[in-house]
Amino acid sequence: MLSKQQLEKLRADIRFTAELGGRNLLLHSTWGLFSPREIDEGTRLLLRNIEVGPADDCLDLGCGYGPIGLALAVLAPRGQTLMVDKDFVAVDFSNGNAKRNGIANACAQLSNGFDQIDPDQTFDLIASNIPAKVGRELLSLYLHDARNRLRPGGRLYLVTINGLRQYMKRNLTEVFGNYEKLKQGAHYTVALARRTSG
Repeated sequence: MLSKQQLEKLRADIRFTAELGGRNLLLHSTWGLFSPREIDEGTRLLLRNIEVGPADDCLDLGCGYGPIGLALAVLAPRGQTLMVDKDFVAVDFSNGNAKRNGIANACAQLSNGFDQIDPDQTFDLIASNIPAKVGRELLSLYLHDARNRLRPGGRLYLVTINGLRQYMKRNLTEVFGNYEKLKQGAHYTVALARRTSG
């Protein structure tokens, strides 16, 4: 059985630093959030292959404790970055990490996909590390909603496990009319789709 001291240690925030958007950030996370002790391989691959304009308005879909959204906010200091997650713990940690690092142009809110995002809000860039277990139905909603929320010329960047590569290619081509494989690593693939029309 764990001692009281060991339990307290497990309850304490997990803390580590990571370079995101060219800045060293202090991040807090907790057990139960995705990859709580370090930036996972898929997120690192995504962030190495993403192009962000300094005034882009960005969305991090399924933000966890915020590594993608915080990197986007750092890279787009004249834009606003919204981070969303369906887990209130993730939203709390994302907002805490933004505040902790003085990133005033990023905030997180609860939303299951796009359902709680202001219907009039649109973005230049949407990024997501899509969980392998997301399911076909939810993925379809994500892709169609993402296209509808992107401004003309807007970009959707996704990282998925390699096993979903062909599936993503088919679905992005169907929804967006285009697909670009930016990078395939040992376990993950980064894909890009653009909204080309109104």
